[in-house]
Amino acid sequence: MKFVADEGVDRSLVALIREAGHDILYFAETDRGTDDEVILAIANDESRILITRDKDFGELVYRLKKVHSGIILIRADEMPSITRSQLVADFIQININMLAGYFVVIQPGVARIRNLR
Repeated sequence: MKFVADEGVDRSLVALIREAGHDILYFAETDRGTDDEVILAIANDESRILITRDKDFGELVYRLKKVHSGIILIRADEMPSITRSQLVADFIQININMLAGYFVVIQPGVARIRNLR
């Protein structure tokens, strides 16, 4: 599967996703400071699932009705980076067929999955 991670995503999560054999474009490695709408457009153009910790993407999708290929919003700031990364990587592995086209919010102990299409 193909993913894009904005620069706020933990490097350890990007490494885990790559180790699992997935293609991931990581903006912290390429284009720091890229506008959220540009990141979302690239994700859509390349049919990538967007992984972020930035709630602004929720506003783009819900309020402004921007099209997306799928978004994973991580809401686990209180967790250590490696623990948070493993939580998300495990979720992706288990739910790989339920990511495209969905808006997923991952929090400790719960994940909410919404189909916005």
